[in-house]
Amino acid sequence: MIDFEKFAAYSKPGPRYTSYPTAVEFHNNFSSKEYIENLQLSDEKYAHIPLSIYVHLPFCRSACYFCGCNVVYTSKEDKKTRYIEYFKKELALLADKTNTKREVVQFHFGGGTPTFFNAAELQEVIESIRAVFPNFSPNAEISCEIDPRHFTQDQMQVLHDGGFNRLSFGVQDFNPKVQEAVHRHQSPELVQKAVELARKFGIDSINFDLIYGLPFQNLESFRQTLDTVLELSPERLAIFNYAHVPWMKKTMRKIDESTLPSPQEKLQILKQSIEVLGSAGYEMIGMDHFAKKTDELYRAKIQKQLRRNFQGYTTKGFSQTIGIGLTSISEGVEYYAQNYKDMAMYEKAIDNGILPTERGIKLTQEDRLRKSVIMELMNTLSLDFSHAQQEFGIHFSDYFARELALLTPYQEAGLIEISNNAITTTQTGGMLIRNIAMCFDAYLQDTTQQKRFSKTI
Repeated sequence: MIDFEKFAAYSKPGPRYTSYPTAVEFHNNFSSKEYIENLQLSDEKYAHIPLSIYVHLPFCRSACYFCGCNVVYTSKEDKKTRYIEYFKKELALLADKTNTKREVVQFHFGGGTPTFFNAAELQEVIESIRAVFPNFSPNAEISCEIDPRHFTQDQMQVLHDGGFNRLSFGVQDFNPKVQEAVHRHQSPELVQKAVELARKFGIDSINFDLIYGLPFQNLESFRQTLDTVLELSPERLAIFNYAHVPWMKKTMRKIDESTLPSPQEKLQILKQSIEVLGSAGYEMIGMDHFAKKTDELYRAKIQKQLRRNFQGYTTKGFSQTIGIGLTSISEGVEYYAQNYKDMAMYEKAIDNGILPTERGIKLTQEDRLRKSVIMELMNTLSLDFSHAQQEFGIHFSDYFARELALLTPYQEAGLIEISNNAITTTQTGGMLIRNIAMCFDAYLQDTTQQKRFSKTI
């Protein structure tokens, strides 16, 4: 059983660890030149590692006030045509600098609103990708984020023909008052039609994104949302804690903070969600995902093959991510690289025949060691010391003596167990895995850094 009262006592700002080092450590000294060097090094040293392709389609017709993504708000159709032109130019630059014939095991459309692009435009992007990256695994996970408000049969046909086998629907909350407050109106009937359309084309892995902590949410209203979700029966759910960071995201300033549920109310909503979904046969995955036992995500958890990255949890083990498009992030064994967030700068770089890399980081051996530890914690909610010892040639308890000491309060509180060779979490401790991972984060030794993150609860 999860002790939610004990859980609540540990709330503090901290990273979600979709990367390590986290994106706040990326710097502008890592440019296109450094990215190309690392791409080519990866082709030499890590050619056996398959590829994951992430494509960012950044446009949205209007702002959802809760959104923390990097988006461009527009209703102008010509902007999409122009973006595709530059996207294809970026692909050509990539093909010239790295081996794009390596196996692709994952391909993801994110945004923005990928379905803001019409069927013909989506087809053009898919064909462009497959022309440059021709070696897709027969078992590749090919997924797209869907806005149910902008989703047609023609688009679904294109996705089906392009090999897409997983869709993620942005739902957040079904309550009309909540939707009004966050500027995102979509009825249960609309979402139902979108799900039925996906099922018609054979999609058997559907995810819903929900958010708790939004304006006007309460225990009763969110229970109604959960009941509607269960009727629609997605295979997976991601239930995120709303991170209210108006100092970072201007659209969040439109939210009246007095309408946000209290930390206690948020905790009750989370508790209820875990209980309701558990009773309905969903298993908790990591700290914020749920899946049916028939879903690949659950199987990956059982087989300890989960991996966490900027797309959340993946089932395909570690793969080198090639990020394409505005603000996309790439990940290799020894680096992260991020494209420009500003469209003009993105286009300027490509016009100059340069990959549009704005910033990134080259990982040191120390970074790689700590990344290995933190990601194992995030993926398995436990840590086997032998893994780091074998890969990095250290004696774990000696090397991380300071970090293990920092974990003493969690151990004394009965949240974790520390043996000579492992850290294991209790159910309550697993809910605090971000806090536990933070003890191994070298960059957080400067406590001022913590203020840059949302709270862990």
